Amino acid sequence: MVVPEPCFTRIFTEFNLFNVECLKIVISKCLGYAIILGSFVVKVPQIGKILQAKSGEGISLASVLCELVAISANAVYGFSHGFPFSAYGEGVFLAIQTALVMFLVLMYGGRQLGSFLFLAVYVAIMAVLLSPATPKGLIAAMQGVNIIIVMASKLIQAYANFTNGGTGQLSAITVLMLWGGSLARIFTSIQETGDAMTVVTYVAAFICNCVLVAQIVYYSRKAKAD
Repeated sequence: MVVPEPCFTRIFTEFNLFNVECLKIVISKCLGYAIILGSFVVKVPQIGKILQAKSGEGISLASVLCELVAISANAVYGFSHGFPFSAYGEGVFLAIQTALVMFLVLMYGGRQLGSFLFLAVYVAIMAVLLSPATPKGLIAAMQGVNIIIVMASKLIQAYANFTNGGTGQLSAITVLMLWGGSLARIFTSIQETGDAMTVVTYVAAFICNCVLVAQIVYYSRKAKAD
């Protein structure tokens, strides 16, 4: 619900339109659902570039794998802790799209068997992690390590861009959307979860996304100058 109680009563019954706490809750909910809606298509430009070029050139497999682990761990953590879907829901759709990116990069890299084996293993692992049988202590530990994985996933790609002297098939639109989403998630995580590990994870993601955005701007300008 975008306007939960008691804020619904305060705003729509008592017409207290400038209640600061309620405004923060409503803004957070709206941002959260906007991020989830955006997550439906955030990696579509990246997938489209790979399909069009029939190549994953310039895309680091290690980076994509780290990103997939980080996204999946964050979604599992939010689900297991009973956070509102608006606080972690985009992780579900981002995980599906990131897994597809991984599949395509493997496929066009000549590793057809590996691409299907990867999907089978990933689905099996997620089924186990989302089951009630998985200890919450294990999930909390995964989220703790997640901060390092998030940074690694971004910085590995940044290093690949640097060594390649360009961003290859990396989609600027996707990177910019992830940058904006991580910035918005800092606010929504503080507001809706109050969970320090979740907040720090998004802060780390935002800082590293800034590096990728800077590289895209730099290399695009360099290409035009050449």
